[in-house]
Amino acid sequence: MKIIDSHIHFDAYSEEKRQSILSDLQKDGIEALISVSMNMESCKKNLALSTRDQRIKPAFGFHPEQPLPSPQDLEELLLWIQEHVNEMVAVGEVGLPYYTRQEQAVDLEKYIEVLERFLILAKKKDKPVILHAVYDDAPIVCDLLEKYRIKKAHFHWFKGDKETITRMIQNRFYVSVTPDVCYEREIQELVLYYPLELLMIETDGPWPFEGPFSGKMTHPAMMHYSVIEIARIKKLPVHVVYEKLRNNTKRFYMI
Repeated sequence: MKIIDSHIHFDAYSEEKRQSILSDLQKDGIEALISVSMNMESCKKNLALSTRDQRIKPAFGFHPEQPLPSPQDLEELLLWIQEHVNEMVAVGEVGLPYYTRQEQAVDLEKYIEVLERFLILAKKKDKPVILHAVYDDAPIVCDLLEKYRIKKAHFHWFKGDKETITRMIQNRFYVSVTPDVCYEREIQELVLYYPLELLMIETDGPWPFEGPFSGKMTHPAMMHYSVIEIARIKKLPVHVVYEKLRNNTKRFYMI
């Protein structure tokens, strides 16, 4: 059964590891990789990779878990994305710096302002948005999505409270889960509660995982274990879950 990695930093792998993954895609039943970007350099790299292999579907954005771009750099990035809007499947990865704020003080309002610029662009260009927004940041991002009337929102590797999860379901926002669904109770509970028609799977590679994946390079093939676990949690036939997750991703990203 075929699967799609709905969130991977493919450009962050070494060239050797990228070639290894690409050579495995067909035999591992991996149809496509949604490769998200960190900044301008990452955007350009993902664009180049996608021109070499059409199974790589790039998304362009600015990851929030890093220092803010200068006003000039932000304008240049937004302009570049507009120039290449037809070559991307989504705006992403964008969001708010939850994990950075656990370690140091940041000006959250300025990060919100940057995020708003990307949301305005996504709305204007009618593109989905791939979001890094967990725990306390998720309600803030939901406010912004509702403010700009953005319907196609994908919260990757989502974690949050039941109230926010219910709100996201009401808005028909999508979430994706990583291979940690195989061993993390929090993610398993999310899968149990969240409707299957709004779920996708991802690796967030090259981010490493624990449990049965400890010490292993993060590979899109790991998602097969995620599908099996989701089927177990949902008490559904595995082939039904495979088909639904794949169709969800294809429909969301129009690929």
